[in-house]
Amino acid sequence: MAEKRDYYEVLGIQKGATEDEIKKAFRKKARENHPDLHPDDPSYVEKFQEINEANEVLSDPEKRKRYDQFGHAGVDPSYSGGGGFGGGFSGDMGGFGDLGDIFDNIFGGFGFGGGGSTRSNANAPRRGSDIQESVLINFMEACNGVKKEMKINRMSVCDSCKGSGSDGASGSEICPDCQGRGSVKTTQRTPFGAISSTKPCPHCSGKGKIIKNPCQKCHGAGRLRVQKTVFVDIPAGIDDRQTIRLSGQGDCGVNGGPSGDLLINVSVKSHPIFRREGFDIHCDIPVTYMEAVLGAEITVPTIDGDVKYNISEGTQTGTVFRLKNKGVKKLHRTERGNQYVKIYVEVPKNLTKKQKDLLKEFEASLSDKNYAKRQSFFEKLKKKFDL
Repeated sequence: MAEKRDYYEVLGIQKGATEDEIKKAFRKKARENHPDLHPDDPSYVEKFQEINEANEVLSDPEKRKRYDQFGHAGVDPSYSGGGGFGGGFSGDMGGFGDLGDIFDNIFGGFGFGGGGSTRSNANAPRRGSDIQESVLINFMEACNGVKKEMKINRMSVCDSCKGSGSDGASGSEICPDCQGRGSVKTTQRTPFGAISSTKPCPHCSGKGKIIKNPCQKCHGAGRLRVQKTVFVDIPAGIDDRQTIRLSGQGDCGVNGGPSGDLLINVSVKSHPIFRREGFDIHCDIPVTYMEAVLGAEITVPTIDGDVKYNISEGTQTGTVFRLKNKGVKKLHRTERGNQYVKIYVEVPKNLTKKQKDLLKEFEASLSDKNYAKRQSFFEKLKKKFDL
């Protein structure tokens, strides 16, 4: 027998949780894991059953006390030694009942399952699943926007049977085993009482109906996975790791339910010159020693093309200037960010002897007033040691 999980862990609460905390945790977990919300994953039947079992024990003060003292052996007769705790297991220990009954009794006002009915309807319309896809675009495509053609695999209504799952006019009939509910209840008698559990009906595979002559193309499912081409408009200003949602482009629903959504996860390649911070663009521009000293008109690349910019005399490494409205367009708006350009002065290398001599001659012609920062630094240094 598989080892059971700790009931507190199942509900996601601490051992000293209050009754109100247990109730809230149970309601939350039951909503998230109800089988009607996950029709394509039968494991949620067991998950929901496990959640209900944990609540049955922890919401009962006497059972919870035994569980805290003896663990699962204190409340579950299927564990060895269960009869040594006072015979307190008489009656219905399972308490699982029909999943639809349990859920509707607790959350009837939320409209899950059969739309407020007392039983879960296996043939009720159910929404199709969402589809996750990824697309890789380059930096400029993210800045300017782009249309991408993508091929996706999605569940679509079978064009042969139009979603009925039946071949021809034979149709379907209510499953005689589960009476159309899609699940069957089993009860096991033990010396400690009756244990009830619910599982998908094996006769109809949880569908609640039997198709006499299944469609040859979809084998009775009413849906097929097909490849479809979609065109995705990626808006200007999209950033790395953002997601585009296309409503109704996911898997088609079941029993006439609405289709799910297509979620496009966008990845953006880095750029060799530009880097992005929010809607602002940053880049570094090298200038020559002479351009920095005398000032010059330099060419600055932007996402819109090259522009001219005049740097002033004596421009220092690390100087940053702003090009207003030259950044990325803000999503679904007309405003744009800015571009920030950082200057760094490239020191010349591999000088000839003549160039070095000229540079020394030039240096000798300078005075402290030509080096404002250097002069200020040594003045501060002198004052520090004069104190």
